[in-house]
Amino acid sequence: MANHYQNIVVAVDGSKEAEYAFRKSIDVAKRNPGSTIHLVNVIDTRSFAAVEAYDRSIAERAKEHSDNLLKGYKEEAANEGVDNVKLIVEYGSPKNIITKELSNLVDADLIICGATGLNAVERFLIGSVSEAIVRSAKCDVLVIRTPEK
Repeated sequence: MANHYQNIVVAVDGSKEAEYAFRKSIDVAKRNPGSTIHLVNVIDTRSFAAVEAYDRSIAERAKEHSDNLLKGYKEEAANEGVDNVKLIVEYGSPKNIITKELSNLVDADLIICGATGLNAVERFLIGSVSEAIVRSAKCDVLVIRTPEK
């Protein structure tokens, strides 16, 4: 019996790459009956640090944006016949949360992510989130490079 995935974690951030990762997660979920997709959006609190007067409205807007993003994906999944979708909003550094905390939290056996969400300079400075996931994950990782045809 081939590997059967139960808990599929997909990191989404509104980027095109994340969109491809989400689409792929639907395919994988359909091939693994009974599996659950855990859609994760991490609100990068480091970006708030740059805003002098960190006020609550920024955090609230970020949270609202996250909720809307995830709800939209959940509806899309439902339209494709995938109903086991859990939504998770976390705060912090996406790299740390997705690699360390999250895979343990949901007992992930597969993490799907887009190839990158960063430009070349940012990748050079902080490394891409997908690289960090590949290095530290305890489960299978599927890095999506190809756009949906």
